[in-house]
Amino acid sequence: MKNYFDFKLTGKKLFPIWIAFLVLFIIPYSIIILKMQNIQADDASSLILLPLLFLVMIITFFITFYITKLSIENISYNNESVEFNGKFGKYMGTVLLGLFLTIITLGIYGAWYVRNIYKFFVDNTSYKSNNLQFQGKGGKLFLIMLLAIIIPIVVLTIVMSQFLINNSGSVGLNFIFQIIIFIIAIPYAYFAYKWMVDIKYKEYQISWDTKFWESCGKIAIELLLTVITLGIYYPLAILRLYKYFTQKTCVENNEAKMRLGYDIEQSKDFLFIWGQSLLSIITLGIYYPWAACKIGKRILSKTYLESK
Repeated sequence: MKNYFDFKLTGKKLFPIWIAFLVLFIIPYSIIILKMQNIQADDASSLILLPLLFLVMIITFFITFYITKLSIENISYNNESVEFNGKFGKYMGTVLLGLFLTIITLGIYGAWYVRNIYKFFVDNTSYKSNNLQFQGKGGKLFLIMLLAIIIPIVVLTIVMSQFLINNSGSVGLNFIFQIIIFIIAIPYAYFAYKWMVDIKYKEYQISWDTKFWESCGKIAIELLLTVITLGIYYPLAILRLYKYFTQKTCVENNEAKMRLGYDIEQSKDFLFIWGQSLLSIITLGIYYPWAACKIGKRILSKTYLESK
């Protein structure tokens, strides 16, 4: 039996927060970046721009909180609404402490910072008065970042630098570098997503049940099709990966096992997303809240949890 999700957020509700994001972040951030590019090394005005840039980034966290809160509260499953109980003050405390610790540890604390922010949103989400519980560890994410991203990129940079020194003027080196980075990112996406789907709800464990090579191959194929079609295939790539990810997500306890699923309509969904995206582009982003909500509703209303 399939029980479906739904998404009730409307563009009208999201629009004020989206306008705040444009006015308080996009415009000030663009101005600051342009001014910083034109600043001379001994120009004292840079001392003013850096605190302003920090303030703009804090505003981003503020807006992110309310967009996430709205999104969670407008999800429903089997005609029961999901609730979010997180407090803004505790969220900002987590954000500011995490930023401070990440800076003084030269980025090492970043994995625990990401974990704490993600855990805040998961643990404060409830369904039928029962909260979800994220069980992923910061140390595990740190190892994923270290082994799947940081070490390979450092090694690659050293090798490429030596090759460039010994073969000055080599054609296509930058292109090769980007291709290798693209390949490195695929295993990282697999391990990071698997780390994220480690959630407990009551006696149920929510996890991603899949194989490494199978998943990496699926991600690689969809990304490759996106690249060779110059981005035209991108919405379908996202939909096909979403379908794959949901089908591999299990909800189980000692007595029962359920799986998520998605009723994809490839051509219709593809055209719908492209249509909403184009409307956002031609309206210079004004239509974006309506596009995001309509796309979210279309996808979630066809996402289900099926008992086996």
